[in-house]
Amino acid sequence: MFQTPEKKQTETTRGRKRKPEIQSESSQGKCCSFQGGNGSSPVRGPPPVIRSPQNSHSHSTQGTSVRQNSSSPISLSFGDHMAHPKQLAVKFVQTDLTVLKLAALESTKNLDLEKKEGRIDDLLRANCDLRRQIDEQQKLLEKYKERLNKCITMSKKLLIEKSTQEKQACREKSMQDRLRLGHFTTVRHGASFTEQWTDGYAFQNLVKQQEWINQQREDIERQRKLLAKRKPPSSNNSQTPTTNSEPKQRKTKAVNGAENDPFLKPSLPQLLTLAEYHEQEEIFKLRLGHLKKEEAEIQAELERLERVRNLHIRELKRINNEDSSQFKDHPTLNERYLLLHLLGRGGFSEVYKAFDLIEQRYAAVKIHQLNKNWREEKKENYHKHACREYRIHKELDHPRIVKLYDYFSLDTDTFCTVMEYCEGNDLDFYLKQHKLMSEKEARSIVMQIVNALKYLNEIKPPIIHYDLKPGNILLVDGTACGEIKITDFGLSKIMDDDNYGVDGMDLTSQGAGTYWYLPPECFVVGKEPPKISNKVDVWSVGVIFFQCLYGRKPFGHNQSQQDILQENTILKATDVQFPVKPVSSNEAKAFIRRCLAYRKEDRIDVHQLGSDPYLLPHIRRSSSSGNLQMSAAVSSPASSSNISY
Repeated sequence: MFQTPEKKQTETTRGRKRKPEIQSESSQGKCCSFQGGNGSSPVRGPPPVIRSPQNSHSHSTQGTSVRQNSSSPISLSFGDHMAHPKQLAVKFVQTDLTVLKLAALESTKNLDLEKKEGRIDDLLRANCDLRRQIDEQQKLLEKYKERLNKCITMSKKLLIEKSTQEKQACREKSMQDRLRLGHFTTVRHGASFTEQWTDGYAFQNLVKQQEWINQQREDIERQRKLLAKRKPPSSNNSQTPTTNSEPKQRKTKAVNGAENDPFLKPSLPQLLTLAEYHEQEEIFKLRLGHLKKEEAEIQAELERLERVRNLHIRELKRINNEDSSQFKDHPTLNERYLLLHLLGRGGFSEVYKAFDLIEQRYAAVKIHQLNKNWREEKKENYHKHACREYRIHKELDHPRIVKLYDYFSLDTDTFCTVMEYCEGNDLDFYLKQHKLMSEKEARSIVMQIVNALKYLNEIKPPIIHYDLKPGNILLVDGTACGEIKITDFGLSKIMDDDNYGVDGMDLTSQGAGTYWYLPPECFVVGKEPPKISNKVDVWSVGVIFFQCLYGRKPFGHNQSQQDILQENTILKATDVQFPVKPVSSNEAKAFIRRCLAYRKEDRIDVHQLGSDPYLLPHIRRSSSSGNLQMSAAVSSPASSSNISY
C-alpha cells in the first residue's frame, strides 16, 4: 500500500531529511534489485525511487498526485506521463518491505550463497580427489603395463631358451640315431643325384642275428637229415644185432681195402639205437623251438626299430626343413605370436608351434607362402581360397573340431592362420606306426568323427568337409583311446540355398581331394558336373573305419592316385571285401557296408549315420534289438503259439 504525503514540509525539514532520503533510496534500490526489476518504468524516463516509511513525506511543491490501492509496489499511469512528463521523471512510492525483512532476505540469500559456495568447494575438493585417484590409477596402470611388458619379455626369453635347448637336444639325438638307425646318403645316378637310405648298426646287428639263426636252422636241418639215415628200422629187437653187424663188417672191409681200391663206395653211417635216435631228435626239436623263439623276438625288435626309424626319418626331414626356413630364428609375428619350432611343411605352407603372448597359450601358426613366380591371378585365387577356408573355419565351435583363432597377412605373398595346438600326431601317422587298432578303439574314433559331422550338418548353412582322411584327424593324446579333432577345411563345400538342391550340389572342384576316401559319384565324368551331398563324408567314414580295423584301404590299396584315376578303381568298387584276419564283428562289417554303398541313393546320410545302431551305446543297442525281437514275435502268430509256460 502506497500513500502520497499531504503535509507540506519546510525547507529545513527537507534539508534534515535529505540524508535519510538518500539512504532510503539506496535501500530501495536493493529491494528493486532483489525483486528482479531493472529500475525502469513502463515509460521512457528515469526509474521511480521508493522511499522508506520514515521518509514517506515529500514537499507539496513537487506536484505529485496521490494514488491509492495500487496492486503492485511500483505503478505509473501512462496518461499522467503524457500529461505531465516533467512531474513523472522522479516519483516516490512507499513499500511494505521493512529493513528487517530486507535484512532477512539478504541473510537468506547470503546463506544460500554460502551453501552453494560450500557445495562448489566440496565438488572441487571431490574433483581434485578424483583427479588425484585417476593420476594414481594411471601411474599404477603404467606400472602394471611396465611389469606386464617385463613378464612378456622374460617369457619370450625363457621360451626362446627352452626352444633352443630342445632344438639342440633334437639335433644331438638325431646325430646319435644316425649311427644307430641309419641316415640318408647322396648317390649319383648318371647326371642326377638321389638320396638313398642306409641302415644303422642296430638294423645291421639284427640282420646278422637273423642270418645266424638261418644258418643254425640249416645246420639243424642237415643234421636231422643225417639222423634220419641213422634211424633204426622199425623191426623186432632180435634182428637189430644182425643188422648192425653188417655195417661193421663193411666198415672193416672198407678199412682194409681202402688203400687198394680208390673207387670204394663210402660206408653207410652207423645206425643208432631207438633211444639214441629219440634223444637226438628231441635235442634238434628243442634247438629249433629255441631258434624260432629268438627269431620271433628279433622280428618284434625289428618292427619296433622300424617304427623308431620312421620317427627318426620324419625328424631328419623336419630338422632339414627347419634349418632352411626363414622363420627359424624365433620371430614374433603380428607382435603377438612367438614362433618356437617347426611342426611340418606342406606344399606351400609351414606349420609352427607358437606361443600367444596376449592370451598366454600355445597355438599352431600355419604360414602360407605363395610362389613369387606365380601370376597375380593365381595368387589371388589361392588367397581367395584361403580366406574362404578361414571364414568357414572361424565360425565353427565344436569340441571335435580344431578351433581357428586368428588370420593376418605378413606381406603381399605371405599370410598366416592361427589354430588350436594339439600335442599328439594324426591318425595317418598312428596307422603307419601300428598298422591297425582294436575294434573298440576304431569305433570310438568313428563315433567322435560322426558327432563332428552331425554338427557340420546342423548349422546353417550346412557344410561338407569333403577331405576326411586319417591325415586330417588329429589324435589329441597321440593314442587311439583318446579324443580326436578334425582339421583342414580347405576343400569344404557350403550347402547354401543358392547351390544346394534336392539332388545335391554341383561338384565344381572335380579332381581335388584324396582319391582313396572319395565315393564313386565324385569320379563320374559327363556333360554336367556330378551332384554331391553329405554322403561323401559318410563314404570317407567307412573307408577310415575299414583302414583302422584291417590296416589297409578297401579300394586302391598300394595304388597311386594316378593309377586309381586311370584304372577307374573307385568306379569299379561295387562291393567291399573283408579280409579273414583280423577278426571283426558282423555289426562292424554291416556298418561299413552301409557307409560304402555304391549308389549314393542306397547310402545313408550323416543324420542316419548319427543314429546308426552300431554307434549307439550298448544299453540302447540292446534295448532296441530287444524291441525288434519283441515286435517280430508279436507279428508272428506261429512263434507266439509256441511259447510254453
